[in-house]
Amino acid sequence: MRLRNKPWAKDKLAEHSNYVIDNPTEQKGKWHEIFGNDHPIHIEVGTGKGKFITGMAKANPEINYIGIELQESVIVGALDRILEDPLPNIRLLNENADDLNEIFQEGEVDRVYLNFSDPWPKNRHEKRRLTYKSYLNLYETILVKNGEIHFKTDNQGLFEYSLRSFSEYGLLLKFVSLDLHQSDFEGNIMTEYEEKFASRGNRIYRSEVKYLNG
Repeated sequence: MRLRNKPWAKDKLAEHSNYVIDNPTEQKGKWHEIFGNDHPIHIEVGTGKGKFITGMAKANPEINYIGIELQESVIVGALDRILEDPLPNIRLLNENADDLNEIFQEGEVDRVYLNFSDPWPKNRHEKRRLTYKSYLNLYETILVKNGEIHFKTDNQGLFEYSLRSFSEYGLLLKFVSLDLHQSDFEGNIMTEYEEKFASRGNRIYRSEVKYLNG
């Protein structure tokens, strides 16, 4: 799907620096100061238009959430959601996931969410998948000991690949669902893509994995 360009998005993001943090590398090791508390920090890599992360922030006020999205024309939608219903425990970063270890200190993040990531189906693009081993290593550097990744997708191929990648990396599979919406899982917050795919009858896959580095 072609991304609709929004040339005004950059300026709007800059106007709301209280929510969209500029120069986040300067906040490395100081994210608790940004939120003004010592609550756990959960990040979503590829936050899209923010339906998931704003829903999570509203449901869990005792947790701080940071949504990370590279595309300005997409993350501005997440900003709009926050402006419509302001929440103190959410921030946004218009950044590349490759730079996570420049943004967060070792052990500064408690959980990583990966929702409906680009599957990059061609073998030559394997290293771009957010569940590829180099990304798993990157997440490990910023997560607390025994930190977790929670992963959702409608793409069976990506899900099967990710389970293998998690296992080969040595992560503990805590939870696996091959049909989330037909399971007894409680508290699911849907993303925009999840709503769309589920309405078409697509199966939603979900897993929770844990690093064994404590």
